[in-house]
Amino acid sequence: MEKLAIEGGCPVRIDKIFYGRQWIDENDINAVEEVLRSDFITCGPKVDELERALCQYTGAKYAVVVNSGTSALHCACIAAGIKQGDEVITTPLTFAASANCVIYCGGRPVFADVDSSTYNIDPDSIRDCITKNTKAIIAVDYTGQAVEIDEIRKICIDNNLVFIEDAAHSIGTKYKGENVGNLADMTCFSFHPVKTITGGEGGAILTNDENLYRKLMLARTHGITHDESMMEDDMHEGSWCYEQISLGYNYRLTDFQAALITSQLRKLDIFAKRRKEIAQRYNEAFSDMPEIIIQKEISESDTCRHLYIIQLKLELLKCTRREFFDAMSAENVQCQVHYIPIYWFPYYRHMGYKKGICPKAEDIYERIMSIPLYPKMTDQDVEDVIRAVKKVVDNYRIAEQ
Repeated sequence: MEKLAIEGGCPVRIDKIFYGRQWIDENDINAVEEVLRSDFITCGPKVDELERALCQYTGAKYAVVVNSGTSALHCACIAAGIKQGDEVITTPLTFAASANCVIYCGGRPVFADVDSSTYNIDPDSIRDCITKNTKAIIAVDYTGQAVEIDEIRKICIDNNLVFIEDAAHSIGTKYKGENVGNLADMTCFSFHPVKTITGGEGGAILTNDENLYRKLMLARTHGITHDESMMEDDMHEGSWCYEQISLGYNYRLTDFQAALITSQLRKLDIFAKRRKEIAQRYNEAFSDMPEIIIQKEISESDTCRHLYIIQLKLELLKCTRREFFDAMSAENVQCQVHYIPIYWFPYYRHMGYKKGICPKAEDIYERIMSIPLYPKMTDQDVEDVIRAVKKVVDNYRIAEQ
């Protein structure tokens, strides 16, 4: 329950509301405990159960679970055949992993700009970035809103590109009534604690392509197979025999993490419903505030919102974004900023990337912040966040002349 103090005759919240928070209940704890008391704690039957559950939920034919969302993206790039000299188009308005995964494979990320109203990657900018070296597109469902999947799929078909959907934010989202996870060549999920469902860490790749599935399985586990149909040597002396047929990694997920994610997956529809309710309440509260721009949503996306972004019209406020951020913190509402454009980082600058290549993404970044959004927020929590935003806006509003 929130804690309040009285300041200047007005109630002031004295405990903090963080921008994101996991929801772990007794069913989750019991699921993990059951595994810890069993014979398997790593990559056992609960991993298989989770993969089946993800396929059932999304409608995809195959699922490969791994130890993080970053590992999922790396495996997807391996399966896509990304190699030295290849280019992969993605957005700069995302976490670094969406581009780093390309570099892991020797490829080069190419950054397309975003749509100024949805903040998702712009299909027209994708087209402008395609060269003879382009091999794939990694399209990020920023904040949980699905990208323009039909348009991006068409671009991929027309140019013989692999379509990788970075759905780290969007499990539970539907595009034209169909669950994300069943729409791209490969779809990558993340189960980090601030995501909609969590395993502490964890990730997954969903696909309908059996050939990609086999490559993903090899990438996850050292490039090793026990499948005799995939082996090259005829020396199968017993059940212990296996072969390494490619270079892979140890990206396996533990059984107790898989059990936790499976338990969380059973609550996904409940989590999604609450996230939508909170996002709708925010939309209502901020829709008539000229100082706040609300992220627009395409009609095709039934969004399970991972993040709620407000964009500040700083020309109407006598403050910087940092001052607004700090004022929210003083109200015990802890915000965050998602994300610094990837190519602004020193590592990318040293590779030759320069500021200015995606002006829309850069302009958006300089004005946005994420306010609290997670299913365990009470109605009072939500109202306290709204009150804080309005109070800070009122304090910094430029008076009309």
